[in-house]
Order: sequence, then C-alpha cells, then structure tokens
Amino acid sequence: MSEPKYREGVGLVVINADRLVLIAQRIDNPGEAWQMPQGGIDAGETPEEAALREMKEEIGTDKAVIIATSAEWLSYDLPDDLWPKLWHGRYRGQKQKWFALRFEGEDSDIDIATEHPEFSRWKWATPAEAIDSIVPFKRDLYRAVFTEFAGFVSG
Repeated sequence: MSEPKYREGVGLVVINADRLVLIAQRIDNPGEAWQMPQGGIDAGETPEEAALREMKEEIGTDKAVIIATSAEWLSYDLPDDLWPKLWHGRYRGQKQKWFALRFEGEDSDIDIATEHPEFSRWKWATPAEAIDSIVPFKRDLYRAVFTEFAGFVSG
C-alpha cells in the first residue's frame, strides 16, 4: 500500500469590520467542533477560485474580497484513528492555501442553510477564540494562519 498523500485545499479567514473572524460549528460533529470555512480544490480550479466557491457553498455569500494569501501551503495531519475513515483513507491530512478575505456584507448575508449545509451555527470570534474552538490537531495550523494574517485580525 502506498503512503497516503495530502489533499489539496483552501482555508478562508473571513474578517469583519471589527477584525473578528468567522467560525462555524460543524454539523457532522456532535461536539463543539468549530472551524473556519475550508474545502478542496476541484480539478482545473485555481486556489483563488476554490476559495471563492467554498465561501459561497459553505456560508452562502460572496460578499467578501481576497486581501491576502498565505505565502506557503500549510498542512495538518489527521489523528491516527481518524485518517483511515476520511476520504476513504486516501489522504493523511490536508495541505491548504489560506486566504484572508474582507467581509463586505451584513451579517444577514451569511446563510449557512446552504444546499449541502456543513455548519449548524456561526459566530464572529477573535483568533484566540477560534484556536480554542478548533479540534486540537488543527491548532498549530490556525496559529500559523493567524500569525501570517496578524495585520488583518484583532490581537
């Protein structure tokens, strides 16, 4: 069996006028699993196109503009007990290009009741609250993202 590889994806730091970030609770996890929007890159799609598509698919709005892109691809490994169950065990984790987006809409523009909902609720949070709310195996990745985008988010 070949060594599993990393699924290529994007992550979105959607930032409001108060410099807070959007986090949402995953609908498929009974616990307090919150995260920022993220998703895979489709064949023939650029990371930028994937980021904008994922934003519309996951939070129901396109009222944001990309203001920064991570310099490098950032990755995380799934826990040993979890990776064989996700994506049919094909991927050990994900490597993601992250985007900071300035939200230009109203809170009422955000609609997580999308065609294929991934979240049960959402809120604005500080980066520290987002890190505390994410599953532990993604915390280092979130710290790296917020360090890179520190000029755009609250301290």
